[in-house]
Amino acid sequence: MRRADFPQDFLWGVSTSAFQIEGAVREDGRGPSVWDTFCATPGKIADGANADIACDHYHRWESDLELLSGLGAGAYRFSVAWPRVCPQGAAPVNAAGLDFYDRLVDRLCAAGIEPVCTLYHWDTPQPLEDAGGWLNRETAYRFAEYAAVVGARLADRVGKWIPLNEPMVETLYGYATGEYAPGRTLLFGALPAACHQHLAHGLAVGALRAAGARAVGTANNHSPIWALGDSPADHAAAGVLDALINRLFSDPVLLGSYPEELLPYLPEGYAEDLPVIAAPLDFYGVNYYEPQGAAAPSPGSPLPFDLPPIEGYPRTNNDSPIVPDGLREFLVALRERVGPTLPPVYLTENGCSGVDEPDADGRIADEHRIAFLDAHLRALREAMDAGVDVRGYLVWSLLDNFEWSKGYAPRFGLVHVDYASQRRTPKDSYHWLRGFLGGRE
Repeated sequence: MRRADFPQDFLWGVSTSAFQIEGAVREDGRGPSVWDTFCATPGKIADGANADIACDHYHRWESDLELLSGLGAGAYRFSVAWPRVCPQGAAPVNAAGLDFYDRLVDRLCAAGIEPVCTLYHWDTPQPLEDAGGWLNRETAYRFAEYAAVVGARLADRVGKWIPLNEPMVETLYGYATGEYAPGRTLLFGALPAACHQHLAHGLAVGALRAAGARAVGTANNHSPIWALGDSPADHAAAGVLDALINRLFSDPVLLGSYPEELLPYLPEGYAEDLPVIAAPLDFYGVNYYEPQGAAAPSPGSPLPFDLPPIEGYPRTNNDSPIVPDGLREFLVALRERVGPTLPPVYLTENGCSGVDEPDADGRIADEHRIAFLDAHLRALREAMDAGVDVRGYLVWSLLDNFEWSKGYAPRFGLVHVDYASQRRTPKDSYHWLRGFLGGRE
């Protein structure tokens, strides 16, 4: 693929998240988050790792932005750490935390890079989790207050706003299965957390617009669901899984409704919030990594589906099947299902993990990532040719970083981070993307 294969005003960039790169978890007034607590719980994180230092981006952000500028990216999607700005979840505001993001945004604007600000990437302030977290409806109102604070400071310069990143992951991994913070294992009892995150999204959209935000959207993780079997039970299982990981998170925002299959699990009065949740958006963000297989549940399963692995495709070292055409498949299906009211789409995350260690000469030859990005750009172009209005593509991620419960083993970055020395080394994929963005690929 070449940059010329996309519109001239197509937005190219990279994404990161605060907890995964910043470190400095006890500095300048930052309070504890649910992920700090989760990391401190024995057995939760591979190798007992934590994000106390991570990529030390809090101290090294200026040199990291030089890497970003050198890449030629037009946009940088970052997240604000909620507990750094509002350690208790709302007032009082920690001025030092807000000042950090103010400086970051100023420097991005000076470099001609559009700031794309995510307000929440799973780092709930621990005091709010102690009061019930996303199972407590009041958390949505605290989030709206926090959104108003950040919006008041940054809305004059931030180009695009994303209130919440991947509420599906927070709901299902954090509250249903317990693989992620806060570690609850409620299965379908976790679904009120989805409703309250949706309400938080809608309230934040209003708060950001009141603060003068130019464009507000979202970033949902989506996967095409493949029935791995031909029986009616297999297809029924795939339908439930599609409702749970896709439609539960797209439909309230885009269509003002929840999937029929899941209504029995939603909290009383959920429908009353839908007008707030479905406030019109300026763009719809899709994070895509892989499709998901589904099959009829095994006897005695507590879930109405099994999750067999998708075979026959290469896999990342994070054990994800690499299926570029799944991106085209999902985007075209979304456009057909939602219709002409679908806002412009941005790929707000897409990337792959690898081992990615330097060779004897210090080079990181991550050809697998170059092939991954090129193939997904082809799939994206095919979706656009099929009528999907895609306006931008952001790679996950600028830096290798803390990869949640899997610690530091999966490396997603265009830039290698030696965690002992914090030395940054651009990988071959960084140089490839720089050439692509400069029109040399």
